[in-house]
Amino acid sequence: MDNVQSNKVDPPAIEVVEACGEWFVRVVEDGKATTTSFELEAFALTFA
Repeated sequence: MDNVQSNKVDPPAIEVVEACGEWFVRVVEDGKATTTSFELEAFALTFA
């Protein structure tokens, strides 16, 4: 079975971090990371 390919897809990784009074949501999907900032924790958590 040398030619068997897996179509397994890893789920996105999500983290929420507070720094300097701002909230950041970092999403890693398909090996690409994007970061979005928010002023309020509630908005960051909703986005995440």
